[in-house]
Amino acid sequence: MDVTSFVGRRQQVADAKRLLANSRLLTLTGPGGVGKTRLALHVVAAMRRTFRDGVRFIELAELRDSGLFAHTVAAQLGLHDQPSCTTIDIIIDYLRSHEVLLTLDNCEHLLDDCAQFIDAVIRACPKVRILTTSRQSLGVYGETTLVVPPLTVPSPEAVPSPDALTQYDAVNLFVDRAGAVLPGFNLRSQDCAAIARLCRALDGIPLAIELATVWLRALSLAQIEERLSERYRLLTVSPRNAPTRQRTLQALIDWSYDLCSQPEQQLWAQASAFSGSFDLDGIEYVGAGDGMTPEEIRNIVLSLVDKSILIRDERDGYVRYRMLETIREYGEARLVAAGEEAAIRRRHRDWYARMVEQFQAEWMGPEQDSWILRLRREHANLREALSFCLTQPGDAVIALRLADKLGTYLGVQGFNSVTRHWLDQALAASSEPSPERTSALRRNAWVALLQGDADAADAQLAEAAEVAGKLGLTKESAYVTLVEGMKATSSGDMEKAALLTADALSGFRSGDDLSGTLLAMSIHGLILGLQGERERGLALIQEAVDLTAQRGEVIWRSWALLALSFVELDHDLAQAEAAAREALNLRRRVSAKFLMAFAFEILAWVSERQGRHVRAATLSGAATTMWRAVGTSPDYFHPVGVVHHQHISRVRTAMGDDRYRTAFQRGCDLSEQAAVDYALETATAADEQRQVSGDEADLTPRESQIAKLVSEGLTNREIAARLVIAPRTAEGHVQRILTKLGFSSRAQIAAWYVSGQTAREASLPSH
Repeated sequence: MDVTSFVGRRQQVADAKRLLANSRLLTLTGPGGVGKTRLALHVVAAMRRTFRDGVRFIELAELRDSGLFAHTVAAQLGLHDQPSCTTIDIIIDYLRSHEVLLTLDNCEHLLDDCAQFIDAVIRACPKVRILTTSRQSLGVYGETTLVVPPLTVPSPEAVPSPDALTQYDAVNLFVDRAGAVLPGFNLRSQDCAAIARLCRALDGIPLAIELATVWLRALSLAQIEERLSERYRLLTVSPRNAPTRQRTLQALIDWSYDLCSQPEQQLWAQASAFSGSFDLDGIEYVGAGDGMTPEEIRNIVLSLVDKSILIRDERDGYVRYRMLETIREYGEARLVAAGEEAAIRRRHRDWYARMVEQFQAEWMGPEQDSWILRLRREHANLREALSFCLTQPGDAVIALRLADKLGTYLGVQGFNSVTRHWLDQALAASSEPSPERTSALRRNAWVALLQGDADAADAQLAEAAEVAGKLGLTKESAYVTLVEGMKATSSGDMEKAALLTADALSGFRSGDDLSGTLLAMSIHGLILGLQGERERGLALIQEAVDLTAQRGEVIWRSWALLALSFVELDHDLAQAEAAAREALNLRRRVSAKFLMAFAFEILAWVSERQGRHVRAATLSGAATTMWRAVGTSPDYFHPVGVVHHQHISRVRTAMGDDRYRTAFQRGCDLSEQAAVDYALETATAADEQRQVSGDEADLTPRESQIAKLVSEGLTNREIAARLVIAPRTAEGHVQRILTKLGFSSRAQIAAWYVSGQTAREASLPSH
């Protein structure tokens, strides 16, 4: 996004609002740096309350692989895979019932994908309006375009006085940004003529003005004007049909580049290999190939931040750097011109390959949550590294290794279709038998089973078994056998599943593979328990729990706890509930959505057996939302599917269809955190009494209304827009609700409200 202040543009905001009121699709067009994204953000903010379900802002600038367009849009909408549906269908199904303003930012490099997607949305989702930004129109039928002009600049005839110049937005922006660079800067009479000329020379382009004012740290207005004039005399090499403003911006970036030292220029170009953002360690590694020391690189990074080439972002005490896309593209062009692109992108790939290797080595330990957060921050760069490998002859095996090992992280995040996308591409690029191919095949088969694609799993497992046998890959043979066991379980052949998972466990133990051993223990123990060998099954599962606890590991411990809970469901209900709660509590460290879905499911079954039918239905709704988020279903795992359908039938019979549907839908609508708090019943004893009785702790009608909106996941700002009140007023109401209820988080409010509502409904007679 542009970093400039939003100065002026009132007319463009008004025009955009008017056009969107009469058109389903509005595209903001204009050259790079003119402020399209900034204008879109302000239009969105101005129109948020116009749409019942608010706005959704989709950023596309970082996306290079058009094959991931739909997955990127879905992820930014908070959607994940669903069984037997394309990602586009999932998005359309979601938007069909929503009244939203959907904004797609930076579409110019994905014109065909954006056009096809938007056409589908317009046809199928009558309540959705779309705002896009692009350097050119999308060419979609019914599209309205609004050219985003440069900021207004003084004409040569304008009177160069402070009062006269303040009517021009370019001058106001220049003064605003100059004041940020030089505190105390103001529009003095003696500077008016120079500022007017500069704003005209810069054609009122916000990014150009931003870059020019940076140099007030080192140069006077006259020196900037002189330097800029010299640079413009070199524009004859630009295409004659290129817009003047675009050539001007190019010249300004040329000039900024020339004002950097040679090491700064070099690091600017090298940093362009990163996608999205990067940390200091990453740029130190990528930039160290030309003899610069880490200390020198750190100093250059600081200098590039100071010159606004790099933008410093800090979240939760962690600093990363990014570049405006125009700046990044310029650096990339310099890298290509110097013949260094392949070498730098190879170092970029090597850095992320090392990171993934380290992740794999440290995964089975207490740093799982830290690793998940780190890889989430680096998601765009990991994607870039994989893409590069797939374009390089001889690097396909590296791509296989990366895609396979990233599968663990992607699976935890619930990105099953993305996992298959990368594995499919890497497998297609490297057809030679290898350990890497074998591992990728059996992982792909596992994910295919999770998505109900048994045919794909069959073919991949057959090849994996053949290659593992030919190459003598004992560990991979054990993994293939384990996945075969899961496939048998999914189809309901429990005897075959028991034999296969026992063989896999034996293979892992003989090969000293801890990860495989722990997973096989949980799966084989579960199968034994469901076949009537409860004591043997529980012993295996408990061994897995103990081993993971000793290592501070979370994911496989959650697997084991949920397996234990399932086995105990018909034997020791208290133990089943305690194990499922513990597994869900571990989610607070690592958000593993598949495991959360299973935990919600089991706790729903427990509640039904306890006679808490409203709670059971609500938790079933929460589980359904989470199953959909990871693109799977209880029906793809036969034992779970059987109990799932029995549970639903019993709860519906006890409650009646109408009350069941109401409670189930309320569970579907819970935010993730609210669903976890509801499942864990984190309220105090007094709060529980209020939930059962329906007592709302003397909340005013307005506070009850706001509590309901909090339970729907709305922020204070969104609540304010919905109720047409000030954000500060909404914040005050939320604070008073927290005080009255004795809570410390919004999630507790949400869980309390849902519990109270369902309890009240439970007291109503069924029909």
